[in-house]
Amino acid sequence: MFIPLQQNPVSEQVAILINGESVQVSKGISAAAALLKHGLKANRLSLVSGNQRGPYCMMGVCFECLVEINGLANQQACMTQVEAGMSIRSQSQFRLIALPQKESPLFYDVTNKEPNNAI
Repeated sequence: MFIPLQQNPVSEQVAILINGESVQVSKGISAAAALLKHGLKANRLSLVSGNQRGPYCMMGVCFECLVEINGLANQQACMTQVEAGMSIRSQSQFRLIALPQKESPLFYDVTNKEPNNAI
């Protein structure tokens, strides 16, 4: 079931871009592993505190590894396998979330002091 690392065959290498820099990585590893292997520990900033964030759980639960992959923002690096020619960029913009319209049952007016009986 397990094999010692020294018996592990050398895997095929592919070229990808990390923040515009061409690097060679093992085919099939996660984008998060590629980022960490090449010294990039932080790939975005926290929306709340502005602190640096990077891969944490490596299994798709924490969403700390969000990056831009091939031009698509908010991609989980730990859940994406690298492919030849892939472009991975640190996420530099905040995610835009559309707020519900006043007609929506999800709308909440923080300035209204009346109790909301709809809930």
